[in-house]
Amino acid sequence: MTTLDDNLAKLDALLVRFRKDGIRNRINGQDVGGALGRFQTISPIDKSVICDVARGDAGDIDDAAQAAHAAFADWRDMPARQRKSILLNVAAAIESRAEEIALCECHDTGQALKFMSKAALRGAENFRYFAAQIESARDGRNLPSPTLMNITTRTPIGPVGVITPWNTPFMLSTWKIAPALAAGCTVVHKPAEDSPLTARLLVEIAEEAGLPPGVLNTVNGFGEDAGKALTEHPLIRAIAFVGESRTGSLITKQGADTLKRVHLELGGKNPVIVFDDADLDRALDAVIFMIYSINGERCTSSSRLLVQDSIRETFEARLIERVNRIKVGHPLDPATEVGPLISKAHFDKVTSYFETARQDGATIAAGGTLPDDTGYYVRPTLFTHATNAMRIAREEIFGPVLTSIPFSSEDEALQIANDTPYGLTGYVWTNDLTRALRFTDRLQAGMIWVNSENVRHLPTPFGGVKASGIGRDGGDWSFDFYMEQKHIGFATGAHKITRLGV
Repeated sequence: MTTLDDNLAKLDALLVRFRKDGIRNRINGQDVGGALGRFQTISPIDKSVICDVARGDAGDIDDAAQAAHAAFADWRDMPARQRKSILLNVAAAIESRAEEIALCECHDTGQALKFMSKAALRGAENFRYFAAQIESARDGRNLPSPTLMNITTRTPIGPVGVITPWNTPFMLSTWKIAPALAAGCTVVHKPAEDSPLTARLLVEIAEEAGLPPGVLNTVNGFGEDAGKALTEHPLIRAIAFVGESRTGSLITKQGADTLKRVHLELGGKNPVIVFDDADLDRALDAVIFMIYSINGERCTSSSRLLVQDSIRETFEARLIERVNRIKVGHPLDPATEVGPLISKAHFDKVTSYFETARQDGATIAAGGTLPDDTGYYVRPTLFTHATNAMRIAREEIFGPVLTSIPFSSEDEALQIANDTPYGLTGYVWTNDLTRALRFTDRLQAGMIWVNSENVRHLPTPFGGVKASGIGRDGGDWSFDFYMEQKHIGFATGAHKITRLGV
């Protein structure tokens, strides 16, 4: 196994070119500076400057949208097998550079290598999965009527905008971009300003694998500049966004004047419900994994623990012991389980909830203190003696912070679980099959796992209800978003046509 020093040496070699040249926008296969100059991307590990990044504005977005528009017809009309071959080449190239992607992602975001080493491979899997669907993506149905042969088909919607977050940026970028390209769309990608490194690697990899210029364009910048221009641009037919619910609402408003189709994968305050008849050993493992892995910075994290009062005291005692043993450290140390949070602004937000919890009457049973002042590190934290009315139970903290809430009955657990503006995921732990069927039927969430952590299966629909989003990703649901449904009716005979004006 490689050591921290080994990984630091590899990373240092990888960063030479970024430090020298910075990160420029990539438009129509060319490197382009940002009209608003440059900004700096900062490593949350030690608060050091990684490199300069081009700061794009509406003009840069217009150039990228025009390039995507010009490239669209040729990409749309390219034979399906040829497009499939290109995307499979992209998948293979991602796998060959997986270590480079992971090391850069860890340095840029603070995510532990333990998890990011797999994120690049998941990105390759996304490209490979959607490439396999290309040849059937436009297939339709035959729906005969008494006088017509009715057929349906799908066609790519056109140039689309993809706006991705900073928590697992490479994997989530491929999760959006791969199906868009497979559908026959061209893309303008606006990565999160806090994590630009691997977005640059992705567009390089794609072009080196044979993706034509202009099919994938990357413009860096901030939401108020590049992001707003992308959501408002008339040539961009749809926006796929992953991020905060408030930003999703703003994007919907910005796209309204051009009647944009939007897919919004937003926040969550997801419950994990542990009944007293559950396999408590496995439930404990899943509870810990789904809130403290990925630094707690993911929309599907189970940030509310609803635990039946008959087992609450024992379960929380075991939880406290485990949480206190989670290793916080440098992300490139293979033993690290939790790294630093993405930025000072996010660090300040997450840690502000420690005082909020105290003021509301909750107990900080684990964590709550800071390991050191080197970077934006937060100890894994557990709040107990909480109620669902507290801010720590209602607001998305988006960090390694878990709030434990007791319940006594199935009905009370359901009421607490549904009492939230969000509805992304839910996790239910019980060995009573009929209870699981009842509970999942009434639980307000787009995705639910029973006796399991979040295990993603690409053909299944991914998305939430209420403030957690609009639309679904995965399988054919992705193609439904990136493609237009078309109906064509062929008369099968000389049926009667009502005559007017005779």
